[in-house]
Amino acid sequence: MHLKVSNLVKFYNKRQPLIESLDFSVEKGEIVSFLGESGVGKTTFLKCISGLEDINSGSIILNNKTLNDKDVFVRPQDRKIGFVFQDYPLFPHLNLKDNIVFNLDKKYLSNLDYMLSLTNLTDLVDRFPHELSGGEQQRACIARALIREPDLLLLDEPFSNLDVAIKHSIRDEIYRIIKATKTTTILVTHDINDSLNIADKILVFKAGKLQQYDDPVEMYCKPANCYCARILGGINKLTKDDKPYYIRPEKIKIEKTSKLKLIVEKSLFQGKEYNITAKYEDEVWNLFSSTAYKKNDVIYVSFNDEDLIYFPPNCLNYF
Repeated sequence: MHLKVSNLVKFYNKRQPLIESLDFSVEKGEIVSFLGESGVGKTTFLKCISGLEDINSGSIILNNKTLNDKDVFVRPQDRKIGFVFQDYPLFPHLNLKDNIVFNLDKKYLSNLDYMLSLTNLTDLVDRFPHELSGGEQQRACIARALIREPDLLLLDEPFSNLDVAIKHSIRDEIYRIIKATKTTTILVTHDINDSLNIADKILVFKAGKLQQYDDPVEMYCKPANCYCARILGGINKLTKDDKPYYIRPEKIKIEKTSKLKLIVEKSLFQGKEYNITAKYEDEVWNLFSSTAYKKNDVIYVSFNDEDLIYFPPNCLNYF
């Protein structure tokens, strides 16, 4: 196991721990996405891993080296961890090349040409940060982290400051770079699409506790609880045989007639299809359609029973 986190606890107020008994492990070269709502401790977790925050108890082992436990604390600069922050911090008075090699150990200088080529920055080495686009600055920060051959790369909301028009292409480019260097990576993001598109595994976190840790397909199709189901995408509730069930919007099919009748509330065009909001009994549902509907239109729908997801009634308080 390349990274192993065991019984990790972090709190500022002992009665309200940000992280409570967190256990998970990561294989070499995997990309793990850390998902959770604002304020659940995602960035604090990254700081604990990197050594910028001490932990209260538990252990962190990276590449067979203990970074933290009750007896050991390895300084951040000695952890072989690359950390790319949300706001792409580059020195404004240094050009791109000097930013990448700043304070770099001489043994890594031979990686420079390869890293510049890999990140498509070779022709920009003499430019200063204000002369670079957001995507170019981001790639410069990635190059600065990876040139040091880290055992682990931490990405804190790396795509949040990018324009929507370039976000997807930059995300794919970063994925290519990470996989080309086989760098084990933890990505913190609030965007489920980032997780579904580039993560090998997703870790969902709430109220200081790990809710589910699995590959994206299993997470989406077989969520562990209501919170995981909701954070990974839209979900609709219905009652069947006096039990609460849930179904993803894309699993609902529009029919000419059926036993399930919905009343349309609105229809929003989203490029290749429409996102329909409709009322089913006392619930508001979302589904997709190739055609638009008007408010108060009646539509009939169906679904396959195997696409229904069941959670016990105590899951309801997540909605």
